[in-house]
Amino acid sequence: QVQLVESGGGLVQAGGSVRLSCVASGSIFGIKTMGWYRQAPGKQRELVASINSGGSTNYADSVKGRFTISGDMAKSTVSLQMNSLKPEDTAVYYCNIQGVFRNYWGKGILVTVSS
Repeated sequence: QVQLVESGGGLVQAGGSVRLSCVASGSIFGIKTMGWYRQAPGKQRELVASINSGGSTNYADSVKGRFTISGDMAKSTVSLQMNSLKPEDTAVYYCNIQGVFRNYWGKGILVTVSS
């Protein structure tokens, strides 16, 4: 069974940077979109950034200009470069890959931004 494995999380100071990476353990057929979501305590899961098969990207207003998403759909990998981090970025971040037949989700990785 294909699984998404996330890496790169941890503790970082405000103003710092961190890069999250996600790789699928097997092939995913017909990837249309890859992205990152996050969920902070007491809040709903929200889309942070996504990239489609044509290379178009979308970002939440709160991260525009600070975060950059990139990926390789042929390799089923997606990364999120996070710069100028703020305490409000603290959340569990989830990798998501949308294939033709189903969506795949990572287990989530914690990013904590200290003041």
